[in-house]
Amino acid sequence: MIRVLFFAGLRERLQCAEVSVPASECSTLAELRSHLSERGGEWRSALADDKLQMALNRSVAEPHSAVDGGDEVAFFPPVTGG
Repeated sequence: MIRVLFFAGLRERLQCAEVSVPASECSTLAELRSHLSERGGEWRSALADDKLQMALNRSVAEPHSAVDGGDEVAFFPPVTGG
C-alpha cells in the first residue's frame, strides 16, 4: 500500500487527511494523482491544480518519480514564506 497524505487547504477541501492506495494501481506520482482524481467531484478539481506540490518519502518529488508499496506520498499547496 501507498500511504497518501493531504495537507493545509487541500486537506480541508477534500475533507480527508489520509488515504491508502494499493501499489498495483500506479507506478509514478503522476499515475497516483490521476488515480485519485478518478474519484471525481472535488477530488478531480483539487488535484488538477498545476501549483500542487508533491513529496515522496518526505522529499519534494517530480511527477515522473516512481512509487512502490510502503512509500509515503504527500500532496500540499505551494508553500510561501517571508
